[in-house]
Amino acid sequence: MSTRTGTSAHTRTQTATYLTEVIMGAIADILADLGIDLTRLYADWSQDESAIASWIEEGSLKEVILECHRPDGSVKPVFEFPLEYNVAGTGDARFVSSRAALARYRAKLERTPPGTTFRLFCTYLGLHSDQPGWSPGKRASTAGLRTTSLGTLAEGPHGRAGTRYLS
Repeated sequence: MSTRTGTSAHTRTQTATYLTEVIMGAIADILADLGIDLTRLYADWSQDESAIASWIEEGSLKEVILECHRPDGSVKPVFEFPLEYNVAGTGDARFVSSRAALARYRAKLERTPPGTTFRLFCTYLGLHSDQPGWSPGKRASTAGLRTTSLGTLAEGPHGRAGTRYLS
């Protein structure tokens, strides 16, 4: 009779990296579907990815927000990616991406007018580390926008990212 055992360890770093990759990928897909120029997103990709991953790893990031600023001054749509943490690290030891609901909404998105730009914001649960390229900013008002929860975007052993769509 033989016995086999196995163990696996997932660090907060692995979860942070995974969630960041999925969030950044979703933002790129959304902007492409809306017809918004991705040049700046890709130019700042490494810096933004590093900052978001660092904040997720330290457990300080509350949400990542994508605002689309139209030439007429309106801001829509807005996508929010809220985070939840399992501080004890006892979550399911799998990495799961659930992008189906987001894909269904992306298929329904109307292209934005030419000249529409985007801004990324992050909100925090409290103290957070300073990261290169990121500084305080003021979010646009979302008064009058309807919020739809699209559920979980991705999850790992130490946390989960959701998606909300405001239009």
